Amino acid sequence: MLVTAEAVADPLQNQLLCALNPADREYLMRNLELVTFVPEQVICQPRTRMRSGYFLTDSVISLIYTMESGSTAEMGLVGNDGVVGTSIFLGGETTCSWAVVVVGGQGLAIPAKLLREEFSRRPALRNALLRYTQMLLTQVSQNAACNSLHSIEQRLCRWLLLCQKRTNRPELLITQELIARMLGARRESVTVAAGRLQDLGLIHYCRGRITILNRIGLEEMVCECYRVVEEEHDRLLGIKPASPVRHLAAFVEADGEAYEWSSGR
Repeated sequence: MLVTAEAVADPLQNQLLCALNPADREYLMRNLELVTFVPEQVICQPRTRMRSGYFLTDSVISLIYTMESGSTAEMGLVGNDGVVGTSIFLGGETTCSWAVVVVGGQGLAIPAKLLREEFSRRPALRNALLRYTQMLLTQVSQNAACNSLHSIEQRLCRWLLLCQKRTNRPELLITQELIARMLGARRESVTVAAGRLQDLGLIHYCRGRITILNRIGLEEMVCECYRVVEEEHDRLLGIKPASPVRHLAAFVEADGEAYEWSSGR
């Protein structure tokens, strides 16, 4: 269940809202409700219509597919770069994935009916939402390639970098078990990979708290998938790209309520 937040967040923390023209942004802001998310909260279930869309400000929500066996894998994640609920304005109404909070924080809710109406009524808003959707599809397709071709350490670097950038926090409150579910990997494999990153001085992990100590080091170790996603993100949202990061191959080894998303029950 969503918890209405008492404080007032800045909608401009959300990059998609920030990229809108002033008229569209001001109109949407009058219809946004601030909400707070908690870790492992289920925002949307497969084949269920969403009643609201969510522009996130400092939380991260993962889009997850659950197999009949109960195994899970993340298809994409959304943070302060965009909106949860693309099915609302694309016309499909539902998806086959779960939307689950992996990093708690705040977001701005908008009624699904209103988002759908304004998508049809406002060309500039429609173009911005479609560009974001293209960026999200790039992330989904790149994740599929990454999970098949790259090491668990590279995939963990990618995931940590994406989460950190989409929360603007150096510290993430998340367990290795949850990360393993996102990456479709064994918890033991994530533990070994996290230990390797900690030994290199890139992160510090203790009791469900991961602190990124050396972001540049993670960027040097990560596979090209991270840069592909971020470059497409910057291009589509009109953000000036940062200087390219040199890849150091030497570092790389070859409202859930009654529903349990991890097992699909």
